[in-house]
Amino acid sequence: MILSDRRKRVTIKDVAQAAGVSTQTVSRVMNKFSYVSGETRQRVEMVVEQLGYRPSTLARSLSQQRSYTLGVVTFGLKYIGPSRTLNGVADKADELGYMLLMKELDNFDTNRIDDVIDSLLARQVDGIIWVAPEIGDNHAWVRERMDEIPVPVLFLAMQPRVGISSVATDNFQGAAMAIQHLLDCGRKKIGHISGPLTWWEADERKRGWRETLNAAGLDASTEHCAEGNWSSASGELAFIQLCESFPDMDAVFVANDQMALSVLREACRKGINIPEQLAVVGFDNIPESAYFHPSLTTISQDLQLLGEQAVQNVVEMIQARQDNQSLIALSRFIQPTLVVRESSRRSK
Repeated sequence: MILSDRRKRVTIKDVAQAAGVSTQTVSRVMNKFSYVSGETRQRVEMVVEQLGYRPSTLARSLSQQRSYTLGVVTFGLKYIGPSRTLNGVADKADELGYMLLMKELDNFDTNRIDDVIDSLLARQVDGIIWVAPEIGDNHAWVRERMDEIPVPVLFLAMQPRVGISSVATDNFQGAAMAIQHLLDCGRKKIGHISGPLTWWEADERKRGWRETLNAAGLDASTEHCAEGNWSSASGELAFIQLCESFPDMDAVFVANDQMALSVLREACRKGINIPEQLAVVGFDNIPESAYFHPSLTTISQDLQLLGEQAVQNVVEMIQARQDNQSLIALSRFIQPTLVVRESSRRSK
């Protein structure tokens, strides 16, 4: 058994010596990097526990010439998606010993974006996580400025680009699963209420609706869809519009659960029975969706995991750069899942 001397502070060198590894390996284990063997990780963790090692943030920053701070750029915290994603970012950063410096964009003017980036770099952040979603051409600056940014940058909710690291929910696949479920339930006339189509995520969900219907030989015309802005109020207006333009609709895929809630309410007001006359599928799986009446079938995207994965990836990029390893930009998709509830079911 390894005994620690409680009269002095245990250092990373003490852990490395006791575990028979380098201090760099201890650092990788403490930061939960994936490229450490299971046996080595277990041995180091056992020594850390036995010695009672607690990393010193100040000493670590000085010795490794890192601030252990991540810059986080956000937009639209009034929306459920960005706010839930930030929970995952915060939790994972805390687990890995990083502080967060957050900047919220109020617009996407080029000068404003430059100011935000320069402000983060001036505070010596080790990396940047761009949580602000892709809306219109608000990511056009990436082509011009990325090569000038001296720290790793990882994007969330962005269309994959060559040479740029990103993590996103597979919105297209999620929509395809929703439509396939409705087809399997015997529905043939499936409408869609989209989010604002300037958002890449909303456009991907609409593309999944359209292409899955087309692959089944069914129509996905402009009269069969309406656009909302993610809010419940906009969902109500879009559903009223859709009922007028597509009166024989027997199912509707709604781009988020908040808008789907207003669809359920308005359908009830109109005397439309769900799911007998109209099946409804949402997207997000917010906690409240299980308590809608009827409970909402929806596509579940793990936004907590999305935020956690973003932090893990950017920290690994930081470590690779410090180790003088080449950085390979990767675009990763997190797969959503279908949660079937009362608002959809097979037709008899």
